[in-house]
Amino acid sequence: MVEQTVRIDGRRLRLSNLDKVLYPETGTTKGEVIDYYTRIAPRLLPHVQGRPVTRKRWPDGVGTAAEPGEPFFAKALEPGAPAWMPRRPIDHSSGAKDYPLVEDVPALVYLAQVASLELHVPQWRFDAAGARLNPDRIVLDLDPGPGVGLAECAEVARWARAILLDIGLEPSPVTSGSKGIHLYAHLDGRQTSDAVSAVAKELARAIEADHPDLVVSQMSKAARPGKVFIDWSQNNGSKTTIAPYSLRGRAEPTVAAPRTWEELDDPGLRHLLFHEVLERTGDPLAAIDRPEGPLRAYIAKRTAGRTPEPVPEHPHAEAGGEGLPRFVIQEHHASRLHWDVRLERDGVLVSWAVPRGVPPTTGKNSLAVMTEDHPMQYLDFAGEIPRGQYGAGTMTVWDTGTYELEKWRDDEVIATLTGRPDGPLGRVRLALIRTEGSGEKSQWLLHRMKTDAEGRPQGEGPAVVPRADPAPTAAATPSPTSAPATAGDLRPMLATSSTPGLARAAAERWGREWVEMKWDGIRGIATWDGERLRLRSRNGNDLTAAYPELTAVDLGLGAAPAVIDGEIVALDAQGRPSFPLLQKRMNLAQARDIAHEAARTPVHLYLFDVLEADGRDVTGLPLAERREILEHLAADAAAVVVVPPVFDDVEAALAASGRFGLEGIVVKDAGSPYRRGERSDRWLKVKHSRTQEVVIGGIRPGKGNRSGTIGSLLVGVPTADGLQYAGRVGSGFGERTLARLSEVLEPLRTDADPFVGVPAADARDALWVRPDLVGEVEFAEFTPCGILRQARWRGLRPDKDPADVVRED
Repeated sequence: MVEQTVRIDGRRLRLSNLDKVLYPETGTTKGEVIDYYTRIAPRLLPHVQGRPVTRKRWPDGVGTAAEPGEPFFAKALEPGAPAWMPRRPIDHSSGAKDYPLVEDVPALVYLAQVASLELHVPQWRFDAAGARLNPDRIVLDLDPGPGVGLAECAEVARWARAILLDIGLEPSPVTSGSKGIHLYAHLDGRQTSDAVSAVAKELARAIEADHPDLVVSQMSKAARPGKVFIDWSQNNGSKTTIAPYSLRGRAEPTVAAPRTWEELDDPGLRHLLFHEVLERTGDPLAAIDRPEGPLRAYIAKRTAGRTPEPVPEHPHAEAGGEGLPRFVIQEHHASRLHWDVRLERDGVLVSWAVPRGVPPTTGKNSLAVMTEDHPMQYLDFAGEIPRGQYGAGTMTVWDTGTYELEKWRDDEVIATLTGRPDGPLGRVRLALIRTEGSGEKSQWLLHRMKTDAEGRPQGEGPAVVPRADPAPTAAATPSPTSAPATAGDLRPMLATSSTPGLARAAAERWGREWVEMKWDGIRGIATWDGERLRLRSRNGNDLTAAYPELTAVDLGLGAAPAVIDGEIVALDAQGRPSFPLLQKRMNLAQARDIAHEAARTPVHLYLFDVLEADGRDVTGLPLAERREILEHLAADAAAVVVVPPVFDDVEAALAASGRFGLEGIVVKDAGSPYRRGERSDRWLKVKHSRTQEVVIGGIRPGKGNRSGTIGSLLVGVPTADGLQYAGRVGSGFGERTLARLSEVLEPLRTDADPFVGVPAADARDALWVRPDLVGEVEFAEFTPCGILRQARWRGLRPDKDPADVVRED
């Protein structure tokens, strides 16, 4: 046995039998395996660092397809392992075992030397002190059963991706190198392994419910022929998954290879061999296990060599320079022209994309969307980013210079920028105010402020309050247009469904683009008596007791009475409206339950219109004037009251709404009066995904893992001929949701079929219920027969009456 001692990154290793063949069918030797792991290390290590490694070893090689070799699992490090090899103990019933950590190239080379071909890791890491952290990623293992292959796994992967995107997770695929596909998505580390496993299980069950002919989520192998098994169990804290870029112990040296979504569309999709992976550049999985540092998101989106942009090797900030901090504004002709405003801060360029550029006057604001931090080398970058790369298009330096900082907070930045002597910017005082979200993709307003030369006294704050629409300099005094409405006339004005093109055309006819975000909450009419608020839903239900954080305190809306239109909204951890979260509050009746859930799931009141102010009915005034009154009313309101901004660009607002995961936008005529209880075409709603209110009329009992509960709901939409059957809804339900639905539907059981046109196959085992309850579903389209395709449950709508439900075409 020939041995040699090598030094790698300061570590001494003894290597032997480098010409030993480990893959007989391809003649691949141990030396080639070591070479592979050495060269792939920059891409592999981020996915295994900090994670205990379980190995499959083939000391005698993998054998052939006809006569495969026998591997053995290795958990604890063997006694002869180098002393410098990092390790962490994990308790077992037989005692603690020291698992290896693979933190660098020498560790990888050592494991390859002892024929550890496959490296398996959990979805969690150790912290610096050796304590187990919560998982930082979720994985779905798509395992094809007999009769199906990678093409079917790719189809299931696309279905899973759509659901993961809906819940704010961006998945990345890995062809496993064995049979199927793994899907990974990054997590923020706040959920336990058990909680993540529960989410993964529900995802698998939801996909199975939508596609029972191809998908199975049960562990039973007897159920897998002809189907793709979604193995959700690998999120269990004691389970492991093959590490991305690990070799596999198959007849040929295949690799668990991260892929792009475009590759999954290839009809010839197959597993990759190790030499093919080495020929690839970049890491499609970089965003999942990205190294810590302010530039990690920037690096994950770019591939060095494929873009002329600077791509640092590490995500760390640079040391600060001397003198005033610098800025650059770049004109970016990407899929749509915009300007990128970048300010030097803590060794990086904090960046915003501004579709309309720096406002030309103090009376106009621009939408700004925070993007990822950029490296300092970007200060003078100009060039052509190739097609197919992130941000493809031409970028030029519009202006650059230094800035004097007045304020830098998480939600507000104020600075005076001084551009080049011959540049277009000149000297300008700007404010950036965060309005929604946090971090990357958060929404801001870019406001041009008055300078000292324009009359702002030195030492004072901004002369105008930055907001999306110019605020009145003094409180607007409403003129009486009619007597106040009666307490029973509190029906809200409703919007008409539209498309982006029609909404833009309407805004052009109206002469002004007035756009509000569509908040995914419960519409509420708020009656303020000068001290307390009363809330009613759009169907007249009293919501006052259900939201004590809005009704049991002084919200600071002034001493005069008012009637205000708005939305009750629950925000998720990223500051985005979440209808599923709000569902936890919508159906509670007991004061103790309400108080308990209010502490866990607080709500805000987003206001967007006013019906009465100081005893006067103002519904006849134009919307723009009512807005001034509303802003005056809420000027000193409590933090739970929000008056969201108004935007003046339909397309930019719609794009921003989509990036932030919002429901859509509402385009309004600034001159329109308020029409109580009417659906008006002067308010146009544009949604990103189609939703439909439906009336529940039946239940199909669950089978398999849903045995004993609801399998699907039978739903309909009211028409002149009766409740027209609209199909079955079988996905989107968690266990708590199913339990709640069973509880509220059981008392409504009846022998009468409430539908018009329900097929015999759907009616065969149906349990009918009185059509008293309204729900909401998300769907792809209506069939010509009026059936909802790919309907997914969103939640009950106790604020809606069945008679109010209309088809959303």
